[in-house]
Amino acid sequence: MTIREITEYIESIAPLSLQESYDNAGLIIGDKNAETNGVLVCIDITEEVLNEAIEKKCKLVISHHPLIFKGVKKINGKNFVEKLIIKAIKNDIAIYAAHTNLDNIINGVNSIIAEKLGLKNIKILSPKNDILKKLITFCPLSHADIVRKALFDNGAGSIGNYDSCSYNTEGKGTFRALDNANPFVGKLNELHYEEEIRIEIIYPSYKESKILEALFASHPYEEVAYDLIPLQNKSLDIGSGIIGELENEERAEDFLLRLKDITQTECIRHTKIIKNKIKKIAFCGGSGSFLINDSIAAGADIMVTGDIKYHDFFEADNKIILADIGHYESEQYTKDLLSALLIKKFPTFAVFISDINTNPIFYIK
Repeated sequence: MTIREITEYIESIAPLSLQESYDNAGLIIGDKNAETNGVLVCIDITEEVLNEAIEKKCKLVISHHPLIFKGVKKINGKNFVEKLIIKAIKNDIAIYAAHTNLDNIINGVNSIIAEKLGLKNIKILSPKNDILKKLITFCPLSHADIVRKALFDNGAGSIGNYDSCSYNTEGKGTFRALDNANPFVGKLNELHYEEEIRIEIIYPSYKESKILEALFASHPYEEVAYDLIPLQNKSLDIGSGIIGELENEERAEDFLLRLKDITQTECIRHTKIIKNKIKKIAFCGGSGSFLINDSIAAGADIMVTGDIKYHDFFEADNKIILADIGHYESEQYTKDLLSALLIKKFPTFAVFISDINTNPIFYIK
Protein backbone atom coordinates (compact mmCIF):
# COMPACT_ATOMS: atom_id res chain seq x y z
CA MET A 1 0.00 0.00 0.00
CA THR A 2 1.29 3.48 -0.75
CA ILE A 3 1.88 6.08 1.92
CA ARG A 4 -0.41 8.37 -0.05
CA GLU A 5 -3.39 6.01 0.36
CA ILE A 6 -2.93 5.89 4.12
CA THR A 7 -2.32 9.58 4.70
CA GLU A 8 -5.10 10.72 2.36
CA TYR A 9 -7.54 8.61 4.37
CA ILE A 10 -6.40 10.24 7.63
CA GLU A 11 -6.73 13.66 6.01
CA SER A 12 -10.26 12.84 4.83
CA ILE A 13 -11.15 12.58 8.53
CA ALA A 14 -8.84 15.28 9.90
CA PRO A 15 -7.95 17.65 7.03
CA LEU A 16 -4.60 19.43 7.31
CA SER A 17 -6.40 22.76 6.85
CA LEU A 18 -7.82 22.29 10.37
CA GLN A 19 -4.40 22.40 12.05
CA GLU A 20 -3.39 25.46 14.06
CA SER A 21 -1.11 28.05 12.47
CA TYR A 22 1.87 27.05 14.61
CA ASP A 23 1.56 23.35 13.79
CA ASN A 24 3.40 21.12 11.30
CA ALA A 25 1.01 18.22 10.69
CA GLY A 26 1.25 16.10 7.55
CA LEU A 27 3.99 14.13 5.83
CA ILE A 28 7.22 15.41 7.37
CA ILE A 29 9.74 12.92 5.96
CA GLY A 30 9.36 10.54 3.03
CA ASP A 31 7.87 10.00 -0.41
CA LYS A 32 4.08 9.83 -0.48
CA ASN A 33 4.25 7.51 -3.49
CA ALA A 34 6.47 4.98 -1.71
CA GLU A 35 5.01 1.67 -0.57
CA THR A 36 4.91 0.23 2.94
CA ASN A 37 3.92 -3.16 4.32
CA GLY A 38 2.94 -1.76 7.70
CA VAL A 39 2.49 1.35 9.80
CA LEU A 40 3.58 2.06 13.37
CA VAL A 41 1.43 4.48 15.40
CA CYS A 42 2.93 6.47 18.28
CA ILE A 43 2.63 9.70 20.27
CA ASP A 44 6.19 11.00 19.79
CA ILE A 45 9.10 10.15 17.53
CA THR A 46 12.11 8.88 19.50
CA GLU A 47 15.08 6.71 18.63
CA GLU A 48 13.38 3.77 20.39
CA VAL A 49 10.27 4.25 18.25
CA LEU A 50 12.32 4.28 15.05
CA ASN A 51 14.11 1.11 16.17
CA GLU A 52 10.72 -0.46 16.76
CA ALA A 53 9.64 0.52 13.24
CA ILE A 54 12.80 -1.04 11.81
CA GLU A 55 12.22 -4.23 13.78
CA LYS A 56 8.60 -4.47 12.60
CA LYS A 57 9.57 -3.56 9.02
CA CYS A 58 7.27 -0.54 8.96
CA LYS A 59 8.24 2.07 6.38
CA LEU A 60 5.72 4.55 7.79
CA VAL A 61 5.46 5.93 11.32
CA ILE A 62 2.41 8.01 12.21
CA SER A 63 2.90 10.13 15.31
CA HIS A 64 0.62 12.55 17.08
CA HIS A 65 3.32 15.13 17.77
CA PRO A 66 5.34 16.35 14.77
CA LEU A 67 9.05 15.59 14.83
CA ILE A 68 9.83 18.98 13.31
CA PHE A 69 8.12 22.08 14.73
CA LYS A 70 10.67 24.77 13.94
CA GLY A 71 12.75 25.43 10.86
CA VAL A 72 15.75 23.15 10.41
CA LYS A 73 18.70 24.95 8.81
CA LYS A 74 21.25 22.14 9.06
CA ILE A 75 21.02 18.38 9.42
CA ASN A 76 24.28 17.17 10.92
CA GLY A 77 23.11 15.27 13.99
CA LYS A 78 23.96 17.89 16.58
CA ASN A 79 20.61 17.70 18.35
CA PHE A 80 17.76 15.31 19.09
CA VAL A 81 15.65 16.23 16.05
CA GLU A 82 18.52 16.17 13.55
CA LYS A 83 19.64 12.72 14.74
CA LEU A 84 16.15 11.32 14.25
CA ILE A 85 15.82 12.89 10.80
CA ILE A 86 19.06 11.24 9.73
CA LYS A 87 18.06 7.87 11.20
CA ALA A 88 14.66 7.93 9.49
CA ILE A 89 16.11 8.84 6.10
CA LYS A 90 18.92 6.26 6.36
CA ASN A 91 16.35 3.55 7.06
CA ASP A 92 13.87 4.77 4.44
CA ILE A 93 11.17 5.45 7.06
CA ALA A 94 8.49 8.02 6.31
CA ILE A 95 7.19 10.12 9.20
CA TYR A 96 3.70 11.58 9.29
CA ALA A 97 2.04 13.66 12.04
CA ALA A 98 -1.67 14.01 12.81
CA HIS A 99 -1.67 16.70 15.47
CA THR A 100 -3.97 19.69 15.99
CA ASN A 101 -6.00 18.75 12.92
CA LEU A 102 -6.90 15.57 14.82
CA ASP A 103 -7.44 17.58 18.02
CA ASN A 104 -9.89 19.93 16.31
CA ILE A 105 -12.51 17.40 15.19
CA ILE A 106 -15.30 16.32 17.51
CA ASN A 107 -14.47 12.61 17.13
CA GLY A 108 -10.75 13.19 17.54
CA VAL A 109 -8.23 13.12 20.35
CA ASN A 110 -10.57 14.45 23.04
CA SER A 111 -13.38 12.03 22.29
CA ILE A 112 -11.50 8.98 23.59
CA ILE A 113 -11.03 10.37 27.09
CA ALA A 114 -14.63 11.58 27.04
CA GLU A 115 -15.76 8.05 26.23
CA LYS A 116 -13.60 6.55 28.98
CA LEU A 117 -14.99 9.05 31.48
CA GLY A 118 -18.54 8.21 30.43
CA LEU A 119 -19.44 11.71 29.24
CA LYS A 120 -22.73 12.29 27.43
CA ASN A 121 -24.01 15.12 25.22
CA ILE A 122 -20.53 15.85 23.88
CA LYS A 123 -19.99 19.22 22.20
CA ILE A 124 -17.01 21.22 20.97
CA LEU A 125 -15.97 23.58 23.77
CA SER A 126 -14.68 26.39 21.54
CA PRO A 127 -16.07 26.06 17.98
CA LYS A 128 -14.05 27.63 15.16
CA ASN A 129 -15.13 30.50 12.92
CA ASP A 130 -14.32 30.88 9.23
CA ILE A 131 -14.87 27.20 8.46
CA LEU A 132 -18.33 27.29 6.91
CA LYS A 133 -19.27 28.62 3.48
CA LYS A 134 -22.46 28.72 1.45
CA LEU A 135 -22.81 27.60 -2.15
CA ILE A 136 -25.63 29.08 -4.22
CA THR A 137 -26.27 27.65 -7.67
CA PHE A 138 -29.04 27.66 -10.26
CA CYS A 139 -30.13 24.72 -12.39
CA PRO A 140 -33.14 23.61 -14.47
CA LEU A 141 -35.95 21.86 -12.63
CA SER A 142 -35.19 18.60 -14.41
CA HIS A 143 -31.70 18.33 -12.84
CA ALA A 144 -32.24 19.75 -9.34
CA ASP A 145 -32.38 16.35 -7.63
CA ILE A 146 -29.26 15.17 -9.46
CA VAL A 147 -27.25 18.25 -8.54
CA ARG A 148 -28.39 18.24 -4.91
CA LYS A 149 -27.50 14.55 -4.48
CA ALA A 150 -24.03 15.12 -5.95
CA LEU A 151 -23.42 17.96 -3.51
CA PHE A 152 -24.73 15.97 -0.55
CA ASP A 153 -22.60 12.94 -1.49
CA ASN A 154 -19.47 15.08 -1.41
CA GLY A 155 -19.94 16.64 2.00
CA ALA A 156 -22.28 19.60 1.54
CA GLY A 157 -25.50 20.13 3.45
CA SER A 158 -24.56 18.79 6.91
CA ILE A 159 -25.62 20.85 9.94
CA GLY A 160 -25.08 19.26 13.35
CA ASN A 161 -26.99 15.97 13.49
CA TYR A 162 -28.71 16.60 10.14
CA ASP A 163 -27.57 16.01 6.59
CA SER A 164 -29.02 16.67 3.12
CA CYS A 165 -29.86 20.24 4.21
CA SER A 166 -30.58 22.77 1.47
CA TYR A 167 -32.93 25.64 0.67
CA ASN A 168 -34.60 25.74 -2.74
CA THR A 169 -36.45 28.53 -4.50
CA GLU A 170 -38.09 28.30 -7.92
CA GLY A 171 -37.65 31.19 -10.31
CA LYS A 172 -36.96 32.15 -13.90
CA GLY A 173 -33.47 32.54 -15.29
CA THR A 174 -32.42 34.23 -18.52
CA PHE A 175 -29.42 33.88 -20.80
CA ARG A 176 -28.44 34.22 -24.43
CA ALA A 177 -26.04 31.73 -26.00
CA LEU A 178 -23.47 33.43 -28.21
CA ASP A 179 -21.89 32.08 -31.41
CA ASN A 180 -19.32 29.73 -29.82
CA ALA A 181 -21.64 28.36 -27.15
CA ASN A 182 -23.11 24.87 -26.94
CA PRO A 183 -26.26 25.46 -24.87
CA PHE A 184 -28.10 22.70 -23.01
CA VAL A 185 -31.36 24.57 -23.70
CA GLY A 186 -32.19 27.56 -25.90
CA LYS A 187 -30.95 28.65 -29.30
CA LEU A 188 -27.89 30.58 -30.37
CA ASN A 189 -28.23 34.36 -30.24
CA GLU A 190 -31.75 34.23 -28.81
CA LEU A 191 -32.72 35.35 -25.31
CA HIS A 192 -33.91 32.28 -23.41
CA TYR A 193 -36.11 32.01 -20.31
CA GLU A 194 -35.74 28.89 -18.20
CA GLU A 195 -37.62 27.70 -15.12
CA GLU A 196 -34.84 27.05 -12.62
CA ILE A 197 -34.24 26.22 -8.97
CA ARG A 198 -31.94 28.28 -6.79
CA ILE A 199 -30.15 25.83 -4.46
CA GLU A 200 -28.49 27.13 -1.29
CA ILE A 201 -26.31 24.75 0.66
CA ILE A 202 -23.75 25.04 3.50
CA TYR A 203 -20.43 23.19 3.48
CA PRO A 204 -17.06 23.18 5.32
CA SER A 205 -14.46 25.10 3.32
CA TYR A 206 -11.93 22.25 3.36
CA LYS A 207 -14.32 20.19 1.20
CA GLU A 208 -14.73 22.92 -1.40
CA SER A 209 -12.69 21.41 -4.23
CA LYS A 210 -14.62 18.11 -4.18
CA ILE A 211 -17.95 19.90 -3.90
CA LEU A 212 -17.21 22.12 -6.88
CA GLU A 213 -16.04 19.12 -8.90
CA ALA A 214 -19.35 17.42 -8.08
CA LEU A 215 -21.29 20.55 -9.05
CA PHE A 216 -19.62 20.83 -12.45
CA ALA A 217 -19.91 17.11 -13.16
CA SER A 218 -23.62 16.89 -12.31
CA HIS A 219 -24.84 20.23 -13.70
CA PRO A 220 -26.14 20.15 -17.29
CA TYR A 221 -25.19 23.72 -18.24
CA GLU A 222 -22.05 24.49 -20.21
CA GLU A 223 -21.45 27.50 -17.94
CA VAL A 224 -22.49 26.86 -14.33
CA ALA A 225 -23.67 29.92 -12.41
CA TYR A 226 -22.75 29.77 -8.72
CA ASP A 227 -21.79 31.94 -5.75
CA LEU A 228 -19.45 31.08 -2.85
CA ILE A 229 -20.12 33.03 0.33
CA PRO A 230 -17.99 32.86 3.52
CA LEU A 231 -20.06 32.60 6.71
CA GLN A 232 -19.44 33.80 10.26
CA ASN A 233 -21.43 30.89 11.71
CA LYS A 234 -19.40 28.72 14.08
CA SER A 235 -18.78 25.14 13.02
CA LEU A 236 -20.19 23.01 15.85
CA ASP A 237 -18.12 19.93 14.89
CA ILE A 238 -14.74 21.66 14.59
CA GLY A 239 -12.80 23.46 17.29
CA SER A 240 -10.81 23.18 20.49
CA GLY A 241 -11.66 21.00 23.48
CA ILE A 242 -14.92 19.29 24.33
CA ILE A 243 -17.55 19.57 27.01
CA GLY A 244 -19.95 16.90 28.19
CA GLU A 245 -21.86 15.62 31.17
CA LEU A 246 -21.59 12.65 33.49
CA GLU A 247 -24.63 10.38 33.62
CA ASN A 248 -25.00 11.24 37.32
CA GLU A 249 -23.37 13.76 39.61
CA GLU A 250 -20.15 12.54 41.20
CA ARG A 251 -18.12 13.63 44.19
CA ALA A 252 -15.24 15.76 42.94
CA GLU A 253 -12.65 13.71 44.85
CA ASP A 254 -14.09 10.45 43.48
CA PHE A 255 -13.99 11.82 39.95
CA LEU A 256 -10.36 12.87 40.31
CA LEU A 257 -9.39 9.45 41.62
CA ARG A 258 -11.24 7.78 38.76
CA LEU A 259 -9.56 10.17 36.30
CA LYS A 260 -6.16 9.30 37.79
CA ASP A 261 -6.87 5.61 37.32
CA ILE A 262 -8.17 5.95 33.74
CA THR A 263 -5.25 8.09 32.58
CA GLN A 264 -2.68 6.12 34.60
CA THR A 265 -1.08 9.34 35.74
CA GLU A 266 1.22 9.49 38.75
CA CYS A 267 -0.03 12.90 39.83
CA ILE A 268 -2.97 15.24 39.30
CA ARG A 269 -2.36 18.92 40.06
CA HIS A 270 -5.61 20.73 40.76
CA THR A 271 -7.13 23.86 42.23
CA LYS A 272 -9.24 23.99 45.37
CA ILE A 273 -12.24 21.68 45.39
CA ILE A 274 -14.97 24.32 45.38
CA LYS A 275 -17.85 21.96 44.55
CA ASN A 276 -18.75 18.79 46.40
CA LYS A 277 -20.54 17.31 43.39
CA ILE A 278 -19.67 17.75 39.72
CA LYS A 279 -21.47 16.82 36.52
CA LYS A 280 -20.33 19.04 33.64
CA ILE A 281 -16.78 18.29 32.44
CA ALA A 282 -14.56 20.24 30.04
CA PHE A 283 -11.53 18.46 28.57
CA CYS A 284 -8.68 19.35 26.23
CA GLY A 285 -5.83 17.00 25.41
CA GLY A 286 -2.36 18.52 25.48
CA SER A 287 -1.95 22.14 26.54
CA GLY A 288 -5.44 23.52 27.13
CA SER A 289 -4.98 26.50 29.47
CA PHE A 290 -6.21 28.82 26.73
CA LEU A 291 -9.67 27.28 27.21
CA ILE A 292 -10.09 28.06 30.91
CA ASN A 293 -12.38 31.03 30.31
CA ASP A 294 -14.35 29.09 27.68
CA SER A 295 -14.86 26.31 30.22
CA ILE A 296 -16.12 28.77 32.81
CA ALA A 297 -18.44 30.42 30.29
CA ALA A 298 -19.82 27.00 29.29
CA GLY A 299 -20.70 26.25 32.92
CA ALA A 300 -18.23 23.41 33.42
CA ASP A 301 -17.72 22.23 37.00
CA ILE A 302 -14.19 21.04 36.23
CA MET A 303 -11.73 21.42 33.37
CA VAL A 304 -9.18 18.67 32.71
CA THR A 305 -6.09 19.26 30.57
CA GLY A 306 -2.28 19.28 30.73
CA ASP A 307 0.55 21.81 31.02
CA ILE A 308 -1.28 24.29 33.27
CA LYS A 309 1.21 26.94 34.43
CA TYR A 310 1.32 28.30 37.96
CA HIS A 311 -0.33 31.63 37.11
CA ASP A 312 -2.97 29.92 34.96
CA PHE A 313 -4.32 28.15 38.04
CA PHE A 314 -5.39 31.55 39.42
CA GLU A 315 -7.75 31.97 36.46
CA ALA A 316 -10.05 29.41 38.08
CA ASP A 317 -11.05 32.27 40.42
CA ASN A 318 -13.24 29.96 42.53
CA LYS A 319 -15.52 29.48 39.52
CA ILE A 320 -14.23 26.11 38.32
CA ILE A 321 -11.94 23.27 39.33
CA LEU A 322 -8.84 22.96 37.16
CA ALA A 323 -7.08 19.58 36.93
CA ASP A 324 -3.74 19.03 35.23
CA ILE A 325 -3.17 15.35 34.41
CA GLY A 326 -0.07 15.87 32.24
CA HIS A 327 0.41 16.42 28.51
CA TYR A 328 1.29 12.86 27.53
CA GLU A 329 -1.33 11.36 29.83
CA SER A 330 -4.09 13.46 28.27
CA GLU A 331 -3.21 12.36 24.73
CA GLN A 332 -1.91 8.82 25.21
CA TYR A 333 -5.01 7.16 23.74
CA THR A 334 -4.50 8.93 20.41
CA LYS A 335 -2.55 5.82 19.39
CA ASP A 336 -5.70 3.75 19.87
CA LEU A 337 -7.78 6.25 17.91
CA LEU A 338 -5.46 6.28 14.90
CA SER A 339 -4.97 2.52 14.85
CA ALA A 340 -8.73 1.89 15.11
CA LEU A 341 -9.40 4.23 12.18
CA LEU A 342 -6.73 2.57 10.02
CA ILE A 343 -7.80 -0.99 10.86
CA LYS A 344 -11.41 -0.19 10.06
CA LYS A 345 -10.46 1.25 6.66
CA PHE A 346 -7.66 -1.23 5.84
CA PRO A 347 -8.58 -4.43 7.73
CA THR A 348 -5.92 -6.60 6.05
CA PHE A 349 -3.10 -4.07 6.46
CA ALA A 350 -0.52 -4.38 9.26
CA VAL A 351 -1.15 -1.63 11.82
CA PHE A 352 1.02 -1.65 14.96
CA ILE A 353 0.60 0.43 18.12
CA SER A 354 3.99 1.39 19.50
CA ASP A 355 4.96 -0.34 22.73
CA ILE A 356 7.17 2.61 23.70
CA ASN A 357 6.00 5.02 26.38
CA THR A 358 7.52 8.26 25.10
CA ASN A 359 6.51 10.39 28.09
CA PRO A 360 9.70 12.28 29.05
CA ILE A 361 8.36 13.20 32.50
CA PHE A 362 8.81 10.99 35.58
CA TYR A 363 7.66 11.40 39.19
CA ILE A 364 9.21 10.37 42.49
CA LYS A 365 6.55 8.58 44.51
